[in-house]
Amino acid sequence: MAVERDHYEVLGVSKSASPEEIKAAFRKLASLHHPDRNPDDPKAAVRFKELNSAYQVVGDPQRRSMYDRFGHRAEGAGSPFASNGPFAGGVVDFSDIAIDGILGDLLGVFGVGRGDKGDVKRQLEVTFEEAAFGTTKTMRYARIVACDECRGSGSEPGTAPETCTACQGRGRVRFQQGILPIAVERVCQRCKGRGSVVVRACAICKGSGLVTNENEIEVTLPPGVEHGATRVVNGAGNRPRPDKPAGDLELEVLVAPHPFFKRAGDDVVCTVPLAFTQAALGSEVEVPTLDGKGQLRVPAGTQPGTTLRIKGKGMPKRTGLGRGDQRVEVTIEIPTSLTQRQRELLEELAKELGDDIHPQRKGFMDKLRDLFE
Repeated sequence: MAVERDHYEVLGVSKSASPEEIKAAFRKLASLHHPDRNPDDPKAAVRFKELNSAYQVVGDPQRRSMYDRFGHRAEGAGSPFASNGPFAGGVVDFSDIAIDGILGDLLGVFGVGRGDKGDVKRQLEVTFEEAAFGTTKTMRYARIVACDECRGSGSEPGTAPETCTACQGRGRVRFQQGILPIAVERVCQRCKGRGSVVVRACAICKGSGLVTNENEIEVTLPPGVEHGATRVVNGAGNRPRPDKPAGDLELEVLVAPHPFFKRAGDDVVCTVPLAFTQAALGSEVEVPTLDGKGQLRVPAGTQPGTTLRIKGKGMPKRTGLGRGDQRVEVTIEIPTSLTQRQRELLEELAKELGDDIHPQRKGFMDKLRDLFE
């Protein structure tokens, strides 16, 4: 197996050579061994490739640092520090990574954490009818915005921030963590990534460049919106930093309970109590609907628990075509207080009816007799 030569040896420079010396040595040797200048030498292309590979590593300050520490292993296949690896050049930036759990706590010691994007979550309550037919609601909430007094600079009007000496205006600093063979880059803690620091703070925002204001927006909800549905208003959230755009406002729709109705998909369900005479003889009863009072025909002999339908009186369908139905669940109300005359009439009716007209009861009694005979 061929042994790869030392990059410094290939370029003919020492390990302490300056970047200018390395660059000059590469240009000289590349010109000398370029394949176009050596058309009759088949090894010229090999030498030129070797020169180019060596310069790509030691000509890059970060890759050179890793090569000096780990040799050719730093650039080997599968190395995380290679040019195409996740820690190319031995530098990793954790500042924009969302880190949770134990790892997040550990890195938090070094000031590395989850970035706040400024998103705000709020709840918007609507009535059952508003959810059914759609509505436009005015909503007020507190949000963080740039200070108008200093226009987000944090400095007293007429003054200007100064360049941060900790990061030299970059907004980011790099440090070497002993347990890791990489340089970690993160937001500068002194200037909070802004690259400048406030000398004379604004009296309104106290140097932060941000203030809390009441915000008012109009939110339009479509017909048929469901409980728990969310709506996002772009740019209506908090501004995490004066130099960053505002986050989004996420609204969770809460549909208030209704005294009569419940929702079941695109249908509306309500329960209507009937007198046993209405259920037995059949009748027309008044029922509530989303569109106001309605009439429901109850067939004679309607049983407790029967569900009757009123077509097209439900919620607007989520497909946008038509409406669901209203389902009326029937309960039978049995009188609990009877006069003597009412009792006598019911006893006569019971004798007159017998068991033949109660098929469910007759079937039950037949099975009961069969069980004990």
